Amino acid sequence: MSGGNLLAKVLYPGSFDPFHNGHLELVETVADLFDEVVVAAWHSPQKGEPLLALPERIDVIAESVAGIDNVEVTSFSTLVVELATAVGAHMIIRGLRAPSDFESEMAQAQMNLAISGVHTLFVPSASANSYIASKYIREIVRLGGDVGTMVPEAVAKRLHEKYRT
Repeated sequence: MSGGNLLAKVLYPGSFDPFHNGHLELVETVADLFDEVVVAAWHSPQKGEPLLALPERIDVIAESVAGIDNVEVTSFSTLVVELATAVGAHMIIRGLRAPSDFESEMAQAQMNLAISGVHTLFVPSASANSYIASKYIREIVRLGGDVGTMVPEAVAKRLHEKYRT
């Protein structure tokens, strides 16, 4: 479904460490709703040592979304709203897995709106992927567990190469 969309370009930012099936589901959903989707990864110091370095994340995200023509992948180290303006995105996309996600996401959305005028659209997970969280995947991988059913094939391959899971 393209053309006639109210908003042509949206930004989906996150640390994506690692990019998982819930993230992919959200990208597929918004790619059907908007003309262009920019998926932007950044390093979040609050999340500790990353499982995959930022260049690795960009590579596996790009491989994971390669079949979706209207998706672009990038990285950033600025405020999300500055990136939104720089790429010409009209709105920020955020996924919600559970009601508990809403409180922190809403606070961030209100702050982004206050400092930039850029709105945030929340997209709830409606699938079996709603239990997946990157923080759990990082822990499972670091302890030698298998996350192959929770991440796209490109991510599973990279994690296996790096951690021999």
